Amino acid sequence: MVTAIVVASFGPVFFFGTMPSSSEPARWTLDFLSWSVDAAQSYEAPTTRFLSALTGGFLFGWGICIFFLRQWVYDKAPDETRKAVLAGVLSWFVLDSMGSIASGNPSNAFFNIIVLLIAVGPLWRPAKG
Repeated sequence: MVTAIVVASFGPVFFFGTMPSSSEPARWTLDFLSWSVDAAQSYEAPTTRFLSALTGGFLFGWGICIFFLRQWVYDKAPDETRKAVLAGVLSWFVLDSMGSIASGNPSNAFFNIIVLLIAVGPLWRPAKG
């Protein structure tokens, strides 16, 4: 449940980044993750807002998927569900962190470690079947 909440919670933030009047939380999130908080990040470009729409949709959808895996599949195949979610989270971590470093935002790779530890939490231990 924690993993679903962590992943899905970023969805609405980035969705609201699609509209100039409600983009400040998304802009601030990017500013924070690219450390330091210096207002260097902007949501002025339409391409940034479009990418924010895609990101928000993917993150929210992925979080909902994790939630329903827990609700509908976990009891039938606990360890397989755990492994599937763990593989997804680890894949996100590697690609997002590498992209952050390549784009000149290595601080986000550090923040990703924190999110990874929260999102993965008990997923490291095999599920009890």
